[in-house]
Amino acid sequence: MKVDAPLTADLARVANQASKLEGFGYDGLRLAELNHDPFLPLTIAAEHTEHAELVTSVAVAFARNPMSMAVLAHDLNAFSQGRLVLGIGSQVRPHIERRFSMPWHKAAAQMREFIDSMNAIFDCWYEGRRLEYVGEYYQHTLMPATFTPDNTDAPRPRIALSATGPLMTKVAAEAADGMIMHPFSSERYMREVTIPAIKTGLTKRGRSLEDFQLDYAPMLATARTDQALERAIDVLRDRIAFYGCTVAYKPVLDIHGWGDMQEELIALNRAHDKPGMAALISDEMIETIGIVGSPEEVVDKMKARFGGLIHRTGFGADLEQDDLTEMLRRLRA
Repeated sequence: MKVDAPLTADLARVANQASKLEGFGYDGLRLAELNHDPFLPLTIAAEHTEHAELVTSVAVAFARNPMSMAVLAHDLNAFSQGRLVLGIGSQVRPHIERRFSMPWHKAAAQMREFIDSMNAIFDCWYEGRRLEYVGEYYQHTLMPATFTPDNTDAPRPRIALSATGPLMTKVAAEAADGMIMHPFSSERYMREVTIPAIKTGLTKRGRSLEDFQLDYAPMLATARTDQALERAIDVLRDRIAFYGCTVAYKPVLDIHGWGDMQEELIALNRAHDKPGMAALISDEMIETIGIVGSPEEVVDKMKARFGGLIHRTGFGADLEQDDLTEMLRRLRA
């Protein structure tokens, strides 16, 4: 199992932190596209590391087009000598239309075309095929030699799709190289919904789970003292409340009988009542969706829930280096 560490997006700090985390023994460094672009920090990280993989977890696909994403992915992947894992996701409609001012179509169908067209672009660059992709949402039919990258010695970028619902999971299994499961999930949802959907999609491609990288980095609350652990649990409670407002994540609540709570969370979120939202999140929800305990307990719970099921995970915690190194060792044992 590969284990990643979250990376800072602060360009002034990323070089030192990337080198330090690689020294701890992490297999990869992951960065989400939140309030900063993930590609710039990961490029600096690539320069200051030797073997750690670089994971966009995730970059917002629909904020760009397949060609612009392919160029970014190719350049970082070539610079890092093949260490990029391009994790992409759709985001949600209000953000795509109102924050990025980009078109939103049928999300799963649009994402399938996004990945297929990126693969057509990579086929052109890495295998010399003619670029001739014509879909409903994307058309890429022009690639003069002047605009074709010539530094293609590294393997083409790997594409991992972030997915939660069955439609997007199906797209991941049928079109991508791997899937990043959203941290707002649970063991039951994974085993009863996610894994069966992935297996169905992979069967259509003549592939198995062994050929497909399944990535899941759960939400953790861990610390050495009771006081610090309570603070970590409060942060986890707020995260679960925030994600619980997203309609696309309701199936995770539904499978545990908590679906009716979403309307309350949405109403409280609109009223900017964060304490009220957190108060709705029970200890049972925290233990089911998140993982809580000492570093040793957290590792044991992760292995019990997901051992043999996932190929890649990640965690970060406010712990001493010895604790982090031991957690890595125990996870891999």
